[in-house]
Amino acid sequence: MATKDIREQLYRQIDRLPDEVVEQIVDFTLFVMARRQIPLYADWDDDQWRAFTLEQFFREDDNVEYALKDAQEIYHP
Repeated sequence: MATKDIREQLYRQIDRLPDEVVEQIVDFTLFVMARRQIPLYADWDDDQWRAFTLEQFFREDDNVEYALKDAQEIYHP
């Protein structure tokens, strides 16, 4: 199974779980991130946030198509 398919399946399963189970998943995720020394969102620098934003903006599962000009019309640094 492709990584993308696994992620989508995981998202669907998490959406159906009770809040207390989701909290446990978050705790485990934070544990794994700390163990692998993956920075938390709060520790991201501007380049990491920029890459994340662009990744979210141009996601493949988005049914609406955007151009870079669209983003520039909305975001003014």
